[in-house]
Amino acid sequence: MFFNEEFETLPREAIEALQLKRLKTMVRRVLKNVPFYRESLGKAGIGADSVKTLQDLAKLPFTYKQDLRDSYPYRMFAAPMEEIVRIHASSGTTGKPTVVGYTKKDIDNWSELMARSFVAAGAHKGDIIHNSYGYGLFTGGLGAHYGAERLGASVIPMSGGNTKKQIMIMQDFGSTVLTCTPSYSLFMAEAAREEGIDFRDLKLRVGIFGAEPWSEEMRADIEQKLNISAVDIYGLSEIMGPGVAIECCEAKQGLHIWEDHFIPEIIDPETGELLGAGREGELVITTITKEGIPLIRYRTRDITSISYEPCICGRTHARIARMSGRSDDMLIIRGVNVFPSQIESILMGVEGVEPHYLLVVDRHETLDTLEVQVEVGEQMFSDEVKHLQALSLRIEKQIKEMLGVTCRVRLVEPKSITRSEGKAKRVIDKRNQA
Repeated sequence: MFFNEEFETLPREAIEALQLKRLKTMVRRVLKNVPFYRESLGKAGIGADSVKTLQDLAKLPFTYKQDLRDSYPYRMFAAPMEEIVRIHASSGTTGKPTVVGYTKKDIDNWSELMARSFVAAGAHKGDIIHNSYGYGLFTGGLGAHYGAERLGASVIPMSGGNTKKQIMIMQDFGSTVLTCTPSYSLFMAEAAREEGIDFRDLKLRVGIFGAEPWSEEMRADIEQKLNISAVDIYGLSEIMGPGVAIECCEAKQGLHIWEDHFIPEIIDPETGELLGAGREGELVITTITKEGIPLIRYRTRDITSISYEPCICGRTHARIARMSGRSDDMLIIRGVNVFPSQIESILMGVEGVEPHYLLVVDRHETLDTLEVQVEVGEQMFSDEVKHLQALSLRIEKQIKEMLGVTCRVRLVEPKSITRSEGKAKRVIDKRNQA
């Protein structure tokens, strides 16, 4: 099943020819309309006709999130405000938010890419899509909403929060597709269980989850607890929002990135060196159809790899691996690089623990310490202390053997770790706190 078969199945040569044509147009556009790019490209010796092949992209300078913050709110826009029909912004929890503007054509393209993504995930026109991504400045809610409408499905604009009502609506309205963060879906499962509701009695069959890294082990847990097929979707507000890439339901082996709108690269996050297919590094994205705020070689900080191998679904667009984390979320514990998702994978394989955990990093004198707090189930928590101690030691041993880092595992009582209706908070790093 395809939403736009012609473009989703373009031969590699046609994809690259289209990318080059659109890249040339975009470079000319930003040179003309965006002072930031006139300066940065000028310093790199890049003019309007400098890009002659796709390989020339590597000569262009990177764009960083701080560049968008420094241009707050509208100085990165390549279209006049009278052509901007919508404005979104990131949360801005670490300073000024990053602001993105969309022209009508941008919204049309975004809606199509989300519709493509829904179909790739296994959704269709007859579905009732329960959209629990947040509406507002966050791109998730409206991005999924417009995509569902473009698909022709029925969309329930729930947004986040009010979990008991969410479950009631899913029951009463016959929701068949759920969109939210993976951690929130497990919170829903927990809340439903408390209400005596079995997800197997609902009509849900597909879950489309994104906005935070999650593991294969968490996928298995979600699929079992919600009785659905769980699919990973990727996006970021600076590039577009959700729908930049998505897994296909046929393979679930990497996320197809829509290369007729984006050019992906993988680089070494430390050196900026281009890495070949199959090598893990930081994802860099260049937008080639955005009018409101085109971005050249944007450093996403997301860690993944890329594959151009054919997919059984018939889509020809490259696939990026499930995000293992972010280069700026990576923890360095006594010289060992650790991503929260790696610890999550270990915890999810341990019987008796719940999918709710917190990593607390601290420093005692000159030594970094890592404490892994993880909830255990009601039955396990009532066991004898010696059984809980044995479980803690077993998890500590697994983490040491698999990741090479020593930690302390603290088993905590059920529901003691704060739940999130959006992105889950997984790490507290006390090392830089006063």
